[in-house]
Amino acid sequence: MKKLFTKSSKKIGAAPGTLVHIGKRKSEKVKISYIDYDENKLEEKKVKTIEEVFPFKGLPSITWVNVDGLHDIKLIEKIGTYFQFHPLVMEDVCNTGQRPKMEDFDDYLFIVLKMLTYDDKKDEVNAEQVSFLVASNYIISFQEKEGDIFDPVRERLRNSKGRIRKMGADYLAYALIDIIVDHYFTIIEKLGEHIENLEEEVIKNSTPLTLQKINHLKKEMLFIRKSIWPLRELISGLERSETPIIQSETFVFLKDVYDHTIQVIDTIESFRDIASGMVDSYLSSVSNRMNEIMKVLTIFAAIFIPLTFVAGIYGMNFDFMPELHWKWGYGMIWGIFLTLGIGMLFYFKKRKWL
Repeated sequence: MKKLFTKSSKKIGAAPGTLVHIGKRKSEKVKISYIDYDENKLEEKKVKTIEEVFPFKGLPSITWVNVDGLHDIKLIEKIGTYFQFHPLVMEDVCNTGQRPKMEDFDDYLFIVLKMLTYDDKKDEVNAEQVSFLVASNYIISFQEKEGDIFDPVRERLRNSKGRIRKMGADYLAYALIDIIVDHYFTIIEKLGEHIENLEEEVIKNSTPLTLQKINHLKKEMLFIRKSIWPLRELISGLERSETPIIQSETFVFLKDVYDHTIQVIDTIESFRDIASGMVDSYLSSVSNRMNEIMKVLTIFAAIFIPLTFVAGIYGMNFDFMPELHWKWGYGMIWGIFLTLGIGMLFYFKKRKWL
């Protein structure tokens, strides 16, 4: 449950707009890089101080500044002061427990998303908050740690593939959002494989450990739903936005992202229903297995009841009992036992109880 809730007690009582890093520190040192480009040229560099990217604010080219690490409050504050971002926006950047959302501040857009990755070793989904500040000629992205899924976008920029170098910052923002949403499909594929294996285990060889796996899967589904569900509202808000930052040519691409988002949400809802149904399947499997065990025990008991009756009669201590001193009495009793036992087995089989 730690992934579903973020502790925010550190900011209780603080004034609105106070920058406090909330969340797990995932980067040892803040790293800053930028890509500045237009249709004809591109410059890419890693810088040591944030002041080195300040001059790009007034240039006609498009600049993408990426910041890895949110724990350096002074650096975040410098960015907010120089680019004149609202203090509440910078506060939300530092708070990694934000839900996906979009806010329009006229001269820039504030977008928050969850970037999901799948940990094969721990068999769980991890989320990282990604924040975008999108203006007319620049984008500033904030990530919790170094390493992301944006390399295909960077390659398209370097190789000038497609229309990305010809379009504005709004199209770059679309490309970054689109690759985050597309990566959700990779997570869904891995979860789908996990669900198939778990369903087979439930039917063929369910154990108490299987129930633990199902409960773990249900929590993962809840975590993913929380990270993805608000995305529909976010993309819809971008489509309806009247801000001049988003050009008319970009709206058709945002509609495509919206369609992908709906597809992801529908798949997650289906997976949640399957996970809930697997609990019922597990209980049915356990019940059926118990019924099989009880049936076998009942059959053995039913066979031994008449045998016990016969043994009880001949075990009575009377002086004058028929066959008591008979030479073939012992063999006769065993004949009766075998006849009764085999006869009852055939009877059970004929009634299809076995």
